[in-house]
Amino acid sequence: QVQLVESGGGLVQPGGSLRLSCAASGNIFSFNIMGWYRQAPGKQRELVASITSDGRKNYADSVKGRFTMSRDNGKNTVYLQMNSLKPEDTAAYHCNLVVNSLSYWGQGTQVTVSS
Repeated sequence: QVQLVESGGGLVQPGGSLRLSCAASGNIFSFNIMGWYRQAPGKQRELVASITSDGRKNYADSVKGRFTMSRDNGKNTVYLQMNSLKPEDTAAYHCNLVVNSLSYWGQGTQVTVSS
């Protein structure tokens, strides 16, 4: 059984920063892909960023240069550093883990960017 626990969301003003964390526990094998997705009201869930266990990263065009994803394999934790936040970044952010062709999701954490 795999569990993902996210933290770090909140309310921030435009231009501000937040850091999200996602800790994974359970049957985590050596190779996996972890990602952050977001879903705003009335919109489809979209990939924000992903990182493989060997450090390869992928970002959505809308966040390139502003968001940075990293991981600590020893802690089975990934982070999403979000800078220069915009109102359009407002969404529920969900952590995802893909391992052995199985996909797991966290409960989500809300990020609201508003003045």
